Amino acid sequence: MPNTRPTLFHAVSFAASLGTTWVGAQDVLGDLEPTIVTASRVEDSVMEVPYTFDLIDSGFLYETKRRSLPEALQFTPGILVQKTAYGHGSPFIRGFTGRQNLLLVDGVRFNNSLTRGGPVQYWNTVDPYSLDRIEVIKSQGSVLYGSDAVGGTVNAITRSTGFRDTPDGEFFSHGSAYYEYRSNGEGSHIGRIESSTGVGGRFGIMLGVTGKEFGDIEDSAVGRMRNTGYPEQDIDLKIEAAIGPDTTMTFLHQRVNQDDIYRWHSTIYNPGWQHSGHVAAPGSFLARVYDQERTLTYLRFEGEPSDVGWLNRWSATVSYHQGRDMEAQYRSMTDKRYQVADIDTLGFDLTLESPLGPGELIYGLDYYHDTVDSAGYRDRGVGLLYDPSFRPVADDSEYDLFGAFAQYSFRPVECLEITAGGRYTYARAELGRSWNPTLGRDLYGQSRSWDNFSGSLRALWTINDCWNVYGGISQAFRAPNLNDLSGVTTSRFNTNATGSIDVDSEEFITYELGTRFHNGTFGFGAAVFYTDASDLITSVPVAAGSNTTVPTNAADAYVYGVELEADWRFAADWLLSGYFTWQDGRTDTQSYLGGPTIHDLASRTAPISGGLALRWTHPNERLWVEGRMIAAAEQDNLSRGDRGDTQRIPVGGTPGYIAYMLHAGWQATDWLELTGGVENISDEDYRNHGSGQNEPGLNGIFAAKVTW
Repeated sequence: MPNTRPTLFHAVSFAASLGTTWVGAQDVLGDLEPTIVTASRVEDSVMEVPYTFDLIDSGFLYETKRRSLPEALQFTPGILVQKTAYGHGSPFIRGFTGRQNLLLVDGVRFNNSLTRGGPVQYWNTVDPYSLDRIEVIKSQGSVLYGSDAVGGTVNAITRSTGFRDTPDGEFFSHGSAYYEYRSNGEGSHIGRIESSTGVGGRFGIMLGVTGKEFGDIEDSAVGRMRNTGYPEQDIDLKIEAAIGPDTTMTFLHQRVNQDDIYRWHSTIYNPGWQHSGHVAAPGSFLARVYDQERTLTYLRFEGEPSDVGWLNRWSATVSYHQGRDMEAQYRSMTDKRYQVADIDTLGFDLTLESPLGPGELIYGLDYYHDTVDSAGYRDRGVGLLYDPSFRPVADDSEYDLFGAFAQYSFRPVECLEITAGGRYTYARAELGRSWNPTLGRDLYGQSRSWDNFSGSLRALWTINDCWNVYGGISQAFRAPNLNDLSGVTTSRFNTNATGSIDVDSEEFITYELGTRFHNGTFGFGAAVFYTDASDLITSVPVAAGSNTTVPTNAADAYVYGVELEADWRFAADWLLSGYFTWQDGRTDTQSYLGGPTIHDLASRTAPISGGLALRWTHPNERLWVEGRMIAAAEQDNLSRGDRGDTQRIPVGGTPGYIAYMLHAGWQATDWLELTGGVENISDEDYRNHGSGQNEPGLNGIFAAKVTW
């Protein structure tokens, strides 16, 4: 098939070929209008947010059986969920991934100075079974949350004890036990037990424990994908207490541990894949294994004072985040490499909301301090030896990120709201011991600093009670982190990447126009965007034909696209929903250091994709059935880097697919709920574009939940 670029004509033709309206995946425009906090740091109605957003609640996660945070975003327009491994996952939001998307947990910054470029593994360490909802704000820029908020800002919001919803002084105690079995391949087992207790209006305590044992998956083309399974253990504790009538204290601690996650595509267990003339290469490493451990602890005080005229709301948070990443690469019996990195992050966040003139001002500051230790080892067949050239980042290093922000919203006329904001960011890196490959030795005490001011101007025009139009211009900024400055990683297929102390900041500007309509029966959302990126940090070969690269600000790029979603309650018990995505982009990059500029396609551009869901709910709401179809067109518009990454992207591009699934649930008794489903009903052999493995074939899911 010829290598043709997607056009808007192709996008419209693809939608029309399915013979229906594209509609929303999460029913975010349903009868009950929810609120969203991530767009403005305080609660806003979703119809009053001047950004494109998606809201994924715990009910949707539970009913669709999304087993990881990245997979929870699978049915969201504008997002491609890439999986380098079954235990990893990295969403591409409007063409950006890795450190160019910002992940928050309850508003606490998840990204740190070790976050790599390209697809990353970290997002899978957030347990979706502990979440109340996920809020996705696209192309918001850096005003409210700082560096990295380019393609999108995702806020994973954990469950509350609910003590404020219980009558004052009333003791409560409730909980649940959940078990899920997945039949594909070796089979997988997931269990969670959760319990809450407290006194209404005074305090609540919630403890949850999740255990996961994922077996190897298989599909109809490759068969069993050996070593794709892995174990995981999660624990989360939340304590909430009323400090006064207007003030709440929240303490959260969560821990996750994952072991033996194989990057299957790199290893000899990957035999390669052939599909309709597309051929993906087999792996060559004897093993490539990741272990990950992470803990997050925070203490937050927040309130809505009734007797302070100049202050409507306030929130102050102190957080402590720890992480450990370990990787073992057995490239051969005489080349075994090991990397370990430990990071401790201390954070502080203060947010205030005050009335000012005809509008409201949201302002504050945040600060995060990283301390990093790392080590590298190598066994060349004579025993394990310390190897500084294989440290993942500079050892004994520190990184500081400070920001101060303000955002003001007002209505010059009743139907028009204007939101304008700005943020000042200061970042500083102190490298302890960093390996210099040119000199062949460690350098000590290197440091760099950067600062930036980013602004945003948005508008929301309310046409009537059901319909609004929004748009604006948002800047974004990403300061170089320790991985940019000193990282040593294996990037793509057989390519070695090293860091550089000389890189500077990346800058972005996004133009967006969208509309939302909701009348209680039918809801519709549409958005178009264009993001211009300059001074992108990209790995460039040190010389023509070399597979050793260094990062440099050698790329400019643009990405643009169209996103549609809607839902239609065409009868009391029936809901039709779905979504549609089309994207394109280009880059200008140096071919090698000092070499000519290459005009290229953007890497891993999402293919034309979409999905439909049809749901029936019994009038008594104790029984429901939902059928879902997801589809993606063939993606053969490949950058030069994509064409060389043949273990993940087949020669000629990633084939298109259509996959079907069916989920159902039955509230058997007041305390017992049975749910399940059948996924990939047609046993299609397919993979998401850019992924290192195929998706599971035919998969039965059976689950039971007991509540008390």
